[in-house]
Amino acid sequence: MHAKFCSIAVLSFLAVSNGLFAEAVETQYKTLEDISYRNDGSDYAKERCKLDVYYPVNKTDFATVVWFHGGGLKAGNKSVPAGLMNQGIAVVAVNYRLHPKVQSPVYVDDAAAAVAWTVKNIETYGGSKQKVFVSGHSAGGYLTSMIGLDKSW
Repeated sequence: MHAKFCSIAVLSFLAVSNGLFAEAVETQYKTLEDISYRNDGSDYAKERCKLDVYYPVNKTDFATVVWFHGGGLKAGNKSVPAGLMNQGIAVVAVNYRLHPKVQSPVYVDDAAAAVAWTVKNIETYGGSKQKVFVSGHSAGGYLTSMIGLDKSW
């Protein structure tokens, strides 16, 4: 019985030391900030229509979440939610023009333009344009719904 236990202990040690139970390589991330996704329009459009791309640098074919901030369509700024960080995905955090400087449907059009930019460009960073998802908080959720439900966007 003792010899059997020692054999199991030695085999377990060898398995661990040979990497059979080793941790996966840690994914590293990079953030590119203030990329313009819309170059037409006013100075206000040039100021607000920017996005940040947070993505894994040592991984390819990853999914991407396009994230729209909340703020009642009249406040707020782009940021990557902590819950989406370090998940093996990219996050595109989007700023859009706000009320009262613009009215609907301008901010919806900005949201659609940001998603179009992401689909067009995410492969540059290693992501898959087939795995682009759209989400947001509060007003950002509203924008997500609007561009998802209306086929004109």
